Amino acid sequence: MKTKIWLALLAVYIVWGSTYLVIRFAIETLPPFLSGGLRFLVSGTILLIWRRAAGDALPTLRQWRSAAIVGTFLLLGGNGLVSWAERTAPSGIAALIIGAVPMFMVIADALRPNGVRPTARVIAGLAIGFTGIYLLVGPSEFSDGLHLDMVGVTALLIAGFLWAIGSICGKTLDLPKSALMTTGAEMLTGGFALMVASAAAGEWNGFSFVQVSTHSWLALAYLIAFGSMIGFVAYAWLLQNAPIPLVATYAYVNPLVAVFLGNWFAQEPLNPRILSASAIIVGSVVFINSANRSKRLKKTMVAVNE
Repeated sequence: MKTKIWLALLAVYIVWGSTYLVIRFAIETLPPFLSGGLRFLVSGTILLIWRRAAGDALPTLRQWRSAAIVGTFLLLGGNGLVSWAERTAPSGIAALIIGAVPMFMVIADALRPNGVRPTARVIAGLAIGFTGIYLLVGPSEFSDGLHLDMVGVTALLIAGFLWAIGSICGKTLDLPKSALMTTGAEMLTGGFALMVASAAAGEWNGFSFVQVSTHSWLALAYLIAFGSMIGFVAYAWLLQNAPIPLVATYAYVNPLVAVFLGNWFAQEPLNPRILSASAIIVGSVVFINSANRSKRLKKTMVAVNE
């Protein structure tokens, strides 16, 4: 069982960490929202057919509505904006900013009605994390030769916040009991939302599939087969069979995998500034998650003593 757990964990580490670089390859000749729409429409349809054949119940009308809300936040707001931003932002930088999603989740959770107020320790973690983001994308005197397009950076920050909102909605809305059926429904509805955004953004104007390179088609196929299918299936299996703190380590590893893959395969910058910011951002996420686990443990101890 340990071998299976580590193989699944490595799949999540490498596959999800690599998707940021592969997205960059896909959008070389495919419009960003369109590429995301195609990816999730295909993978969502496959997942729904597979899980229905396996005996999972189809979502109810209410569950479809919930899946559409979550899928739109996660896949249009999160993944779609990441794809759009990667036209100008290096894939490793995108992964680092999206890797800070646990920080955005703390903020989004605190802002919602009856939300959870962060502890002083969590607030300290947020301050550390945003210092890392500032070091990564801040003023030119910290640039170390790296010049980022601030429109793309802003899109990535918004993507992280929208992904956090979608994640919180996914915990509270009525969704199917099967994690993979839920994922399929979110992918399908999120894919439709991406296609609508593609049309609204004018991506179809003058576009022809004949223009799409073999490189981009192969990248899209990888995102469907590995990023959306193998990655999510391995993750869902891990949630059922591995300790949650171990599964959660993907949030720390994926950004680092993306940074190094971007440097190795696309000659993206990897300088002391990026390495320092990576350490600060990932360290803050670890700190925040450990603070939250400590808070949950204290609540459990209080409940047991009562």
